Amino acid sequence: MEEQIYILEDIKSFELNHIFDCGQCFRWNLQEDGSYTGVIKHGVLNVKKENSNIIFKGMLDSDIKKAIEDYFDLKTDYEKLKRILSKVDINMKKSIEYGYGIRILNQDLWECIISFIISANNNIPRIKGIIERISKKCGKKVIFNKEDYYLFPTPEELSVLNVQDLRDLGLGFRDKRVFTTTKMILEKQVDLYKLEQMSNSEDIRNELLKLDGVGPKVADCIMLFSLKRFDVFPIDVWVRRVMNDLYIHNEDETKVDKKYLNKVANEMFGEISGIAQQYLFYWRREN
Repeated sequence: MEEQIYILEDIKSFELNHIFDCGQCFRWNLQEDGSYTGVIKHGVLNVKKENSNIIFKGMLDSDIKKAIEDYFDLKTDYEKLKRILSKVDINMKKSIEYGYGIRILNQDLWECIISFIISANNNIPRIKGIIERISKKCGKKVIFNKEDYYLFPTPEELSVLNVQDLRDLGLGFRDKRVFTTTKMILEKQVDLYKLEQMSNSEDIRNELLKLDGVGPKVADCIMLFSLKRFDVFPIDVWVRRVMNDLYIHNEDETKVDKKYLNKVANEMFGEISGIAQQYLFYWRREN
């Protein structure tokens, strides 16, 4: 690994807190200088915004420019997507104005699967702590800015932990699910490479649902945050609440059927429902 630097000039739709605090990732932390430091598949990155420029510094095992273009989805025109979604209605327009700097990260598929299994019935600080402990236990160490960081372990590295080891790291009921899914991935009962090559969202979802601990919501999060399936619409308590408040108006939001919610989202937002979901989720949760 080598330390590298890269600067993006005059980039639009790129606000650090919008990207890293909108619920899609768990390994980024705010620093005292307003920058964020995070661990990605290729190493450790620090990201800082100065005026309209974004400065990236990192210890990586690949070219920093290529890694950033891929991870931060720089080839997608978010300005165009925002123009399209802003025409849906005034609520969508307001949510975009609030979270104007959101980008959907292109996270490592394996890490995303385990992270969102861990996220089930959990809160973000606890999720982050569990992932950090797993990484420190069996991931590779990277020294950056004189501090120790740990990459997320590969399936082979994670497989050295048994169910009790995982429980000792604080996974609770998720320990068996993570253990079983790791085994399934290693045995290619679900093939990660094939998943990345598949183009039909329903086929991808059906494959992911074979994994222990992956239900419809977790599958949709994995598809949106690591497979760039913008047509999916992950539904959690915040998304159901905002969709009910704005568009469905059921007196009891808990009775709003998820299939119906997906139908409404698809009719309103179409092939970019997942992008709309992130703006709505961030807007409602933060307010």
